[in-house]
Amino acid sequence: MEIIQIVGIGLIATILTLVIREQKPIFAFVLAAFTGIYLFLFLIGKIDAVMKVLENLANRSGIPSVYMSTILKIIGIAYIAEFGAQIVRDAGQDSIASKIEFAGKVLILVMAVPIISIIVETVLNLLPAGG
Repeated sequence: MEIIQIVGIGLIATILTLVIREQKPIFAFVLAAFTGIYLFLFLIGKIDAVMKVLENLANRSGIPSVYMSTILKIIGIAYIAEFGAQIVRDAGQDSIASKIEFAGKVLILVMAVPIISIIVETVLNLLPAGG
């Protein structure tokens, strides 16, 4: 089971980080950061498989691919921003981590505007004209 590998790597890295932190704090941070990056890369294959299934479903349902592509990009932005913010927070830089999270939210909003526009236009077209 992959979760056992992930938890095992996390526990080993945590123990090593705690031991190293006393002598070399910078090495402890580097170890923690590389562990996070390794785990992220480990999961990219899983994320890719989910993306392909969702794209296949969108194609079969007749949803234009631009919408599904945009939604997947939004999800990607959210995960990457959160991951980056956590690494920066681990380094003790909460202020910078907050800025990364804010930037992620702004980019998500920018990506969502075309979808929101289409939803509003669709609702307006469903409403009866003039009162």
